[in-house]
Parts: sequence; C-alpha cells; structure tokens
Amino acid sequence: SIPNETHDEIDSERLIARCRAGEQGAFRELVARYQKRVYGVAFGMLHNAADAMDITQEVFIRVHQYLGHFKGTSSFYTWLYRIAINLCIDQLRKEAKGNQTVDYNDALDHDYREEAGDLLSTSWDMNPARALDRKELSEMIHQALQTLSPNHRAVLLMREVEGLSYSEMAEVMQCNKGTIMSRLFHARRRMQDALLARMGEKDAR
Repeated sequence: SIPNETHDEIDSERLIARCRAGEQGAFRELVARYQKRVYGVAFGMLHNAADAMDITQEVFIRVHQYLGHFKGTSSFYTWLYRIAINLCIDQLRKEAKGNQTVDYNDALDHDYREEAGDLLSTSWDMNPARALDRKELSEMIHQALQTLSPNHRAVLLMREVEGLSYSEMAEVMQCNKGTIMSRLFHARRRMQDALLARMGEKDAR
C-alpha cells in the first residue's frame, strides 16, 4: 500500500531534492527504491510480465521528465502510483479496442455498501466445501479480472491487493470518494458474478 511513514516520506523528499539538484546517481537510487512496487502494480493490472516491465520503464521515463512539476501536495508514491495506473488503463483500453467493456456510469447509482464484502467472500461462502489449489484459484481470479473494465479493475486491485484507503484511491484516480466507493461496489459484484460463472463452467466439465 501507499507508505505513510514519516521517515519514508522524508527520505523520499531528500532523494527527490538530490535528483532535482542533478546529483549523480540520485535518480538511479529513486528507481531502485520504487521499481518493485511499480512493477507489482503494473503486473496486477495487466497480468503480463513483458507489458508490466514496459509500463514500469515508461513510468520512470515520465518521472524523470516531470519530476520538476511534482509539487509535493501529495506523497511522492501517490503521484508515482497515479502515473502507473493511468498508463495501465491506457494500455488496457488499447488492447480492448473493438471489444470494449463499457464502464458502469457511476453518476447513476451510488448504492454502494461498505459491507459488500471481500473479493472472494460471497463466491466461496456459497460452498465452503469447494476446494481449489492455489494455482487454479489464481488463474480463476485472473480470468475474472479480465472481464472488468480498466477503472473497475484498478479500484479492486488498489483496495483488495494494495490496501489503499478510499482517500488515497480518490487521490490516485482524481475523483471523489463517493465515486470510488460506487466503483468498488460494482467491481466487487461483477467480480463475484464472473467467479461464480467460472466455477460453474469448471463443475460442468
């Protein structure tokens, strides 16, 4: 999740200041500090190692270009995360050209519920005796994620995998918390429906 420890932010600020001052090796140090996190975000969104590596490289190209514009009003990692998520969403939309998933219109329905449940709870609670090995479960989750729109995939991963707060998610996605909560509610519901459908397909074999 987005680090909020004061010492971490202070270290990042110092490192950014060194980068802006043109200190030799400071940018390489910045990349070394954050590249694993960025790659993890990209792989979670794209589920493709080569694409995730390309996105990670592009993120740091953008950081190098625009570091002078970073105002520090949010944490550096929030800013970095926003660049990564936006690049991933762009990539997913390019891939989906001609076969696009239509986003749910968040303005139409804010009937979200905090108790909507974890990513898998509704699906697995329906049949607790069902046993799947880790690899099979991972593949099923991946397939279900592919059915979600880029925005819904992003909010689900940010909340369930990265553990971001609603405020952090709203900052990354540059929208209000109500929109985030609505997207998350509908993303969870669609994910659960997709998982149930895949479980049914498996049982039918």
